[in-house]
Amino acid sequence: MIFPWQLTTRLSGYLAGNKLRGRRRFPYVLMLEPLFRCNLSCAGCGRIREFGDFVDRTLSREECLASVMESGAPVVSITGGEPLIHPDIGGIVSDIGARHRFVYLCTNGTLLERSLRKFRPGPYLSFVVHLDGQAAIHNRNAGRDGVFEKAIAGIRAAKAKGFQVRTNTTVYSNSDLDDVSRLFQTLADCGVDGVMVSPAFSFDAVDNDIFLTRDEAHNIFRKLAPHARRFRYCNTPVYWDFLSGRRALDCTPWSNPTRNPIGWKRPCYLITDGHVSTFRELMEETDWAKYGAGNDARCANCMLHSGYEASAIEAAGGSPRDLWRMAKWTLSA
Repeated sequence: MIFPWQLTTRLSGYLAGNKLRGRRRFPYVLMLEPLFRCNLSCAGCGRIREFGDFVDRTLSREECLASVMESGAPVVSITGGEPLIHPDIGGIVSDIGARHRFVYLCTNGTLLERSLRKFRPGPYLSFVVHLDGQAAIHNRNAGRDGVFEKAIAGIRAAKAKGFQVRTNTTVYSNSDLDDVSRLFQTLADCGVDGVMVSPAFSFDAVDNDIFLTRDEAHNIFRKLAPHARRFRYCNTPVYWDFLSGRRALDCTPWSNPTRNPIGWKRPCYLITDGHVSTFRELMEETDWAKYGAGNDARCANCMLHSGYEASAIEAAGGSPRDLWRMAKWTLSA
């Protein structure tokens, strides 16, 4: 299976329960940022630039767990910043897993190998290592030599100890697709459990002409699609249709709410129009109709999974053909 059966079962029940209760908006994944600090300064990252004045703020172990329980989301993506820098990251992950929430810990991988002792392998934890290309390209994007090599060493060490490891690759306007394909082969050789691919989002805080228009993204993902038979893509089939320009989807920004050291980020992981103090305030008092392609210029070229994977799942639920495709993808070896 592309994901553990425990996650598939839990998520299916969670979605069915919310639908039966008539809830229109509910979270699929909580984007939890315990800190903004990072040990790299990657070319396409807006986080360390946007929140540079708050780099010393962190969420405590207790605040992290309280946020998880407040949102009720079955999946928690721990991001940042670099989460492995947090002094209590092991306890944070342990607390969340003990509540049967599924943790996807996103990391640049440079600290992964030496941090493994803080965690236990199991169905409730997966590391997600960010890699944008083979060594020469990834190290250039990360702004430091040796980053790729440390990440690969961390992946191999984690797999050797029985951990789930997935990867995330961002595709930019200057990405070399042959290099991306070679990267995926390297990752397959390392035994990763799946690779996720996303088009780059144009952060206002990043002054760099490397981001994609929708048309450019459609063209790139149509070229990447044939590789799906060779590699275990974490992108759902319907989301891949959207990335390739074969179908339209509306953004569902509430499906991946973000909690960081400032508060609950409004409206989404990528755009900051302020922060609120409670999850309820975020969900009930945000004017969601203002956002999404066609409503907000900042959303025009956004196609990221944090806004559209939940939309893809919703769309699949209304089509027997798409449900069958999703089932086959979920059960793929």
